[in-house]
Amino acid sequence: MKKYWYDYLWIVSALYLILGFFNILFAWLGLICFFVPLLISIIKGNKSYCNKYCGRGQLFDILGNKLKMSRKKNIPDFLKRKWFRYGFLTFFLIMFCNMLFATYLVFNGTNNLSEIVKLLWTFKLPWNFAYHEGSVEPWVAQFAFGFYSVMLTSTILGIITMILYKPRSWCVYCPMGTMTQGICKLKNKY
Repeated sequence: MKKYWYDYLWIVSALYLILGFFNILFAWLGLICFFVPLLISIIKGNKSYCNKYCGRGQLFDILGNKLKMSRKKNIPDFLKRKWFRYGFLTFFLIMFCNMLFATYLVFNGTNNLSEIVKLLWTFKLPWNFAYHEGSVEPWVAQFAFGFYSVMLTSTILGIITMILYKPRSWCVYCPMGTMTQGICKLKNKY
C-alpha cells in the first residue's frame, strides 16, 4: 500500500503533545488543527480532514491496531446519537469560550496568569515548568495553557475510548468532526 505525506500526520499530533509538555507556547500550533478542518469543510463541503488528514485519528489507529491497545469492541449506541454528539460539542464550545474569557481577563489585567493545565476540565495540574515568565505577554501564555488543556483533555478522552472500544471511537463524537459535519450539511444543502 502506497504511503502519502498525510499518512504521517500522527507524528505531528504526538509532537504537539510532547512539545507542549516542555514549552506551553507550542500549544498555539493546535490552532492549525482547529482552523484547517473548518476551512476544508467550508470550502470543499466535505470531511476530508477527518477522513484523511487528522493526525489524532491516525495516532489512535496506530495505538489501537498496530500496538494492539484497543479491545476493538463496538462503541455504545448513545455515543453515536445526535443528542450526545451535539451536546458534547456544546459542552466543548462552552469550555472553549470559558478558556477565551480567562485569556481576556488576563489580557485586560483583571486576572493574573494561571500556569495550570486543567485535565478533563476539572483537575488542575501545575504546569509552570513549561513556561518561562516574561518570554511573551501573559495573555499569550494564558491562551496556550487553556488551549493545551483542551487538546490534552480531548486526547485523553480519545485514548480512553480507543482502549475500551475500537481505535477511532473518538472520531464518532469528536466535537470538531461534529462541527465540520454540520457545516458540510449546511453547505451542501444550499
